[in-house]
Amino acid sequence: MKTCKMALWAATSALALFLTTGCDRTVSRTETEKVKKDGSVETKEKTVTESPDGTIKKEEEKKTTPPQNP
Repeated sequence: MKTCKMALWAATSALALFLTTGCDRTVSRTETEKVKKDGSVETKEKTVTESPDGTIKKEEEKKTTPPQNP
């Protein structure tokens, strides 16, 4: 009986922790593409996320694709 109560308590605690932790929320996301004169494509992606504790994280990714030769 005591082990059953302990298992139930542990499962409830784990569920409560999971529900209160949550996931990051995406505040904004922008993506731009620019074609240069030489035919290469430059892509920029900016993402701003907010974690459940209120911290804000900014990520910026930049990719350049070389021109394709026919």
